Amino acid sequence: MKELFVSAADASQDTELFTPMPDGYRRGRTKYIIVFGTVMSGLGKGIFASSLAKLLQDKGLAVAPIKLEGYLNIDSGTLNPFRHGEVFVLDDGMETDMDLGTYERMLDQKFSRLNFVTSGQIFQHVLEKERKGGYLGRDVQMIPHVTGEVKQRLRELAMQSKADVVFVEIGGTVGDVENAYYIEAVRELAFEEGPGSACFVALTYVLTPSILGEQKSKAAQLGLKRLMEHGIQPHIVACRADQPVTRAVRQKIALYSNVPVNRVISMHDAESIYTVPEMLRLAGLDQQVIDLLGLRDQVSAEADERNRHAWSKLLTRLRARKDKLRIGITGKYVAVRDAYASIINALEHAGAAEGVHVEIEWIETTDVTEANVADALKDVAGIIVPGGFGKRGTEGKITCIRYARENNLPYLGLCLGFQMAVIEYARNVCGLTDANSTEFNEKTDHPVIDILPEQQALDRMGATMRLGGQDVEFKPETRAWELYGKKPAVRLRFRHRYEVHPDYIEQLRQAGLIFSGKAPGREIMQILELPDHPFFIGTQAHPCLTSRPLRPDSLFTAFVHAAKTR
Repeated sequence: MKELFVSAADASQDTELFTPMPDGYRRGRTKYIIVFGTVMSGLGKGIFASSLAKLLQDKGLAVAPIKLEGYLNIDSGTLNPFRHGEVFVLDDGMETDMDLGTYERMLDQKFSRLNFVTSGQIFQHVLEKERKGGYLGRDVQMIPHVTGEVKQRLRELAMQSKADVVFVEIGGTVGDVENAYYIEAVRELAFEEGPGSACFVALTYVLTPSILGEQKSKAAQLGLKRLMEHGIQPHIVACRADQPVTRAVRQKIALYSNVPVNRVISMHDAESIYTVPEMLRLAGLDQQVIDLLGLRDQVSAEADERNRHAWSKLLTRLRARKDKLRIGITGKYVAVRDAYASIINALEHAGAAEGVHVEIEWIETTDVTEANVADALKDVAGIIVPGGFGKRGTEGKITCIRYARENNLPYLGLCLGFQMAVIEYARNVCGLTDANSTEFNEKTDHPVIDILPEQQALDRMGATMRLGGQDVEFKPETRAWELYGKKPAVRLRFRHRYEVHPDYIEQLRQAGLIFSGKAPGREIMQILELPDHPFFIGTQAHPCLTSRPLRPDSLFTAFVHAAKTR
């Protein structure tokens, strides 16, 4: 097998086996689990992969996920939430697909740009390397050079993360043209790493047409056939469906795909994504994978028992919730729930901690006015104004914030919600009636929200915002300071171009607005609050991005508690 790995120095020789390898990489040491989608996208590959990864992590194995996206964007930062759901920002500032949020929450880890790859990144790197003479006169082709770059990324992650198992999720479905070279790359990877080094999982969909009233497997069978045409023989088939997949259907799929029926599992709709690891464990999938990859000697029964016990306590809290709490999310992308995935999860974490089942009232702020705001908010115990870009819906958000402030309705503002709270306070308390953000009105007389100085000279959009993990320095004796454990500072994640204009900070303070968190060494205000209100806090950060099932974010927990008390 050594001849498979030809160095860059030998790339111009008469060989088709050029595969660059990271220095020190040991073939076969790291195991790979590759998850494909068939039939349709959006079925939950990330939920499945992160749930299986958690089961292996619980057993003491080191795991690392990576998402391979087919689009040509360098990152997810410029994607419209209506088309692609939320942008999840990693601590190092990388703007990624929302599935990275699922991995971070389920595994309680911080990931980096090593865990996210797009076709744009792959092609950019290959072309830059070609321009520098990196291929030594060879004609650069999809195979072996582009597929080699994919394999290089997977192996670099394995090396730097020191993972026992790398989980590879290929976005979209097998039939997508842009995914063909990813599929070829992982096929080559399994061949090169050797027997027992890779486990292929196909996530498929079992239809239940209402006109028939029974589960039909033909679409799933055809999707699996498409995967096998690429040279991929799945080891496991996970069947998504609204109800448990019948044994008869699983037998059909097993026969069609050459997969033993005990490895064709039902992954039906669940009450919470956090019950999926238990579902997979009860199906015996974790044990199947351990045996397939020869990991039995690396498993810790003690760690497994300890971690399962901690997770079971979370499930007990989730299932014990009796009271319902209705929270309003006043946004502009409410037609697409995935646009607010991290907020939904953070509310579930906080609800479990507070013993309530949080139900969300989606409020499209484009149509909210002073005349109808009371009716729009009459059924909610608190509101969240989330992040967003563009002018549409902002006046409705400001109207909702004023109602919450004046009627003691618990309020949590995130990013744009922080900025809108400043504008509302400037207009209706400080008397600056024209107050606005220069994002929405460049000629406003009172630009209480203005673009950050370092953003003014930029000539491109991608990856240019104030991104990723930043420290927030607290003002002592404030509510935010107390909620975060009376620490002098805490690290939160950011994604913004605008800030509170420094010229208006003192005027807002004199009028009663407290800025309880700021950037260390800079006059960038990052958290605000009102002292004589049941709960009124806004933050320029996105604390939902760092909320975890077993460690809910303090702002969300306190907000839910205030709403419950009200």
